[in-house]
Amino acid sequence: MGGMGQFEHQQQGARPEEADPRLPPGQRTQRGWPVLHYGPVPRFKPLTWQFQVFGATASGEKQSWDHERFCALPRITVHGDLHCVTRFSMLDNEWSGVATRTVLELAPPAPDVTHVMVWAEYGYSSNLRLADFADERSLFATHRGGEPLTVEHGFPVRLIVPQLYAWKGPKWVRAVEYMRADRRGFWEERGYHNLGDPWQEQRYSYQERPGDGPEL
Repeated sequence: MGGMGQFEHQQQGARPEEADPRLPPGQRTQRGWPVLHYGPVPRFKPLTWQFQVFGATASGEKQSWDHERFCALPRITVHGDLHCVTRFSMLDNEWSGVATRTVLELAPPAPDVTHVMVWAEYGYSSNLRLADFADERSLFATHRGGEPLTVEHGFPVRLIVPQLYAWKGPKWVRAVEYMRADRRGFWEERGYHNLGDPWQEQRYSYQERPGDGPEL
């Protein structure tokens, strides 16, 4: 959800599935894939599009890929759920794209990096712990269920981090910033939990405990 609008109520098509062990607390399964985002849908410009890695890189240099080179990177397929903070969950999704670990290998962070900021179109951002970003299930998805993402769902690239709420995976990703200290992203500055673990129902900043994130 690169600019994904989270201030919405339960979506039509969601239904209770409290007995399903795959559902985090307070979530319901969803038929179909609602379109939620904040702000306009960006126009993809293949000739100028770039994916960048910057900040505290091991080399001290920025690295970038144009769209053709990014699409040529090694690909993986991951089966992962998508849990929206608005309380719907989409289970058993097949995502394919570029593993975050591939990006970390090609553009390694400095040894003392602890967090990343993922940047999307229009300056939207989401912060993650490096461990969550580097998880084997995390990827920059270009396809779902074998089909290219639609622009409304994040084409050409969106981040998928199945173990966190979906706002932590922006649509329309353009860059990754390596950080030596945590810094809140777009929604985290606006009242959402800094960590976003759905199994602990970490939805809002008022639920945070000491050490969960920088002071607001």
